[in-house]
Amino acid sequence: MLPKSLVLALGLILAAPLAHAADAPFAKQEAVASQLRDTALKGSGAYDILESLTTEIGARPAGSTALLRAADWGAARMKALGYDKVTVESFKVPGWKRGAETAEVTAPFPQKLVITALGGSVATPAAGLSAPVVLFKRYDDLLAQAPGSLTGKIVVVTERIIRAQDGAGYGAGYRIRGAGASEAAKRGAVGYMLRSLGTDSHRVPHTGTMAYDPAAPKIPAAALSNPDADLLEHMLARGVPITVKMLLTPTFGPELEARTVVGEITGREAPQEVVLIGGHLDSWDLGTGAIDDGAGVAITMAAGKLILDQPLRPRRTVRVVLWGAEEIGKAGEAFAKVHGPEVANHVLASESDFGAGPVLKIGLPKTKGGEGFAEALMRVLGPAGVVYDRQDAVSGGADVEEMAELGMPVASLRQNGLDYFDWHHTPDDTLDKVKANELDQNVAVWSALAWMAADSAASFRAPAK
Repeated sequence: MLPKSLVLALGLILAAPLAHAADAPFAKQEAVASQLRDTALKGSGAYDILESLTTEIGARPAGSTALLRAADWGAARMKALGYDKVTVESFKVPGWKRGAETAEVTAPFPQKLVITALGGSVATPAAGLSAPVVLFKRYDDLLAQAPGSLTGKIVVVTERIIRAQDGAGYGAGYRIRGAGASEAAKRGAVGYMLRSLGTDSHRVPHTGTMAYDPAAPKIPAAALSNPDADLLEHMLARGVPITVKMLLTPTFGPELEARTVVGEITGREAPQEVVLIGGHLDSWDLGTGAIDDGAGVAITMAAGKLILDQPLRPRRTVRVVLWGAEEIGKAGEAFAKVHGPEVANHVLASESDFGAGPVLKIGLPKTKGGEGFAEALMRVLGPAGVVYDRQDAVSGGADVEEMAELGMPVASLRQNGLDYFDWHHTPDDTLDKVKANELDQNVAVWSALAWMAADSAASFRAPAK
């Protein structure tokens, strides 16, 4: 039998970590965040929100009547969920609409090709555009060509993007879609096609936005399905000229209205201080916008609902934002024009815009203002399968970039996106690709982070120099 003095000493040692945890700076926030996590993992309601959006609205291109209906849906849904304040912010976007889109090899091996116009592309001549093809397996090989060397040709770039859990392949390949048409035009090309920025092998092309360089002629631009990019490679390997005819009939009109929906959970003590989360309401027109980005909309709306269900509002305000034109790069700019003057009151922000795969890791601003916050947060998120990456380059998402440039701190919630680019920007972006339990895991993570940041006094802003 141990002496009483030793038993007492051991008891004090064993109890010390528990006492320390109870007295930790974020102990109260950690306790509530753990409850939010467990509630979400049992069923967050996010799947029902996503099912409603994709079924009742479907595809939601920026500026379309469907996007306006989606904004009405989002505002009504937030009010029904109990958000304290719901507002709708309108802004203008370019009036571009997709038309017909076909392509075929006309000689010497006549076959149809499957393409889709890139967002913002000009049209071909009404009868279509026929020209010899010149193919580059690497985008840098196109850039190495001299001005005028591709005159009268349709340029095809078949460089592949790699499959990566964090989507790094898409980031590396984005320039092929974004700038490729203008680079080809600078060298005399009359048309441009690229292998889709996707990791699938389906005969389904991936759309996406592109931009024209004002210093180059505007030529029609389209994405090929990955098997059709392979097909052209095989044809050209035979050493004979290949002629392709492409037809695109997009139209440009007056500017259109887009809308961003903002739902607020008003802080009980410091309502002027804001923790901002959200997803983008708009989508491309080919699928129903389930993974891009109906999932982000549903995740963050459901996270807000869990916070609303707490007996007390958090100390700071939580805003859930459904941006209305991410796919064409206009929503963040419009949002910053409205909220830029109050950027100093924004505590932390992040956008959910990488599908419905589970969150694997989190990155926070590298400041000393929230000592103990990351440790407390990871005690909550660790059981949900999340790790803290201290080396992570923190990026909050496309729609918060402008506010971040003004000084708003952002966090990164990195999901498993290994198969995200199988469906991204295609007709296959549909509800069946989403697993309800993985949405629930996302809600667990987002609600815990938002609650802890909003209910605490932690600062994520770098000290003024």
